[in-house]
Amino acid sequence: MKVPAKILLIALLWIFCLPGCGNRRHTPTENEGAADLQQIKDSGELVVLTLYSSISYFNYRGQEMGFQYELSEQFAQSLGVKLRVVVAKNVQGLINKLLAGEGDIIAYNVPITKELKERLIYCGEEVITHQVIVQRSGGKNKPLTDVTELIGKDVYVKPGKYYNRLANLDKELGGGIRIHKVTNDSISAEDLITQVAQGKIPYTVADNDVARLNKTYFPNLNIKLSISFDQRASWAVRKDSPELAEAANKWHKENMTSPAYTASMKKYFEISKSPPHSPILSLREGKISHFDELFKKYASEIGWDWRLLASLAYTESNFDTTAVSWAGARGLMQLMPATARAMGVPEGKEQNPEESVKAAVKYINTTARSFSSVPPEERLNFVLASYNSGIGHVQDAMALAEKYGKDKYVWKDNVEKYILLKSNEEYFTDPVCKNGYFRGIETYNFVRDIMGRYETYKSKIKK
Repeated sequence: MKVPAKILLIALLWIFCLPGCGNRRHTPTENEGAADLQQIKDSGELVVLTLYSSISYFNYRGQEMGFQYELSEQFAQSLGVKLRVVVAKNVQGLINKLLAGEGDIIAYNVPITKELKERLIYCGEEVITHQVIVQRSGGKNKPLTDVTELIGKDVYVKPGKYYNRLANLDKELGGGIRIHKVTNDSISAEDLITQVAQGKIPYTVADNDVARLNKTYFPNLNIKLSISFDQRASWAVRKDSPELAEAANKWHKENMTSPAYTASMKKYFEISKSPPHSPILSLREGKISHFDELFKKYASEIGWDWRLLASLAYTESNFDTTAVSWAGARGLMQLMPATARAMGVPEGKEQNPEESVKAAVKYINTTARSFSSVPPEERLNFVLASYNSGIGHVQDAMALAEKYGKDKYVWKDNVEKYILLKSNEEYFTDPVCKNGYFRGIETYNFVRDIMGRYETYKSKIKK
């Protein structure tokens, strides 16, 4: 029987093209086969699913960062493939995306439960999480060391797991904990930690890893008192990716002692993110720093008062040319390595004061052009904010301000309010935000500190 040419052509296309056209991966259903390790290596790409947060993944000064992100990079390198990140809104979203084939592995600490074990293979590092009381150390009151001491105390928490745990603990103790449920959408759990550090509230609750990270910003925090049972958690893959799970387990065992893993742990959970600033005694002599002539030389190129450039340098490095931040920014003006390269700083010259100032001025000029639509009298605030956070987060804050009926071209009380809110899930997951989570309190204070110090310099130092 002769097969019609048209049918034969279709059959040949099906056999030789469709299964692998364009080297695109087939998107599986939950019950269908999926790409395992060899197919990932063949594609040259590992697709990682994670969440935006201060620990897992965020963008800082135009650079992707986060503890889980860095571990993902290390794992991808071990496989010899490139990394691509896909972000979900919550843990359930991670699981849904994984099972739908939108990613290969969840790089986030997913709670290990009996129900999820039936659908996922847990892999990589198994971590133990628990909830802790966040309180101040030192001062008049001694830190609490036993949960029974919470009776009669005021604890401020967001609705959800922290409130639920406190409510259960209160029942276990027979009542007496004064639990304050903070329902204000503009206040996040990390905002409450900040308020504890500042002495505005006495106690809050956080997961121990979040508490550890925040202690690097606020050394006066005490996070030793646990109030919950331990919860095991780890990364996860689909049931049909056993080879990938095995590779993750093997990599984890080998990576735990690597310099890269150690460096990531120190970066996020040990290195202080709030270096101390010493007073500038030279103001008495009519000088701000040893670099005043450099500031005068380059500030005119962007139409700045040199004293403003000096204020920026002080906030960034305390005039220490050898300073290196937790994120890797270097030198007098604390430029990130990639930014320094882009602005023409020769390799190895990041800590040269003149190269640093020259590059910073070039970067400021480039940033200012991105805000050409902002009125000149307001533009400075937007440029300073972008120097600290990166342009994308400021643009997100402008979009949020506009959405909520505020003038997006006014910084104080308008856009600065929404840069603060970028640490809150409700806002950084808003469709108008393109750059995800950001710890906005740092940028909020950055702009105010620089402008406040600039006013002091103007009153004491001649132009």
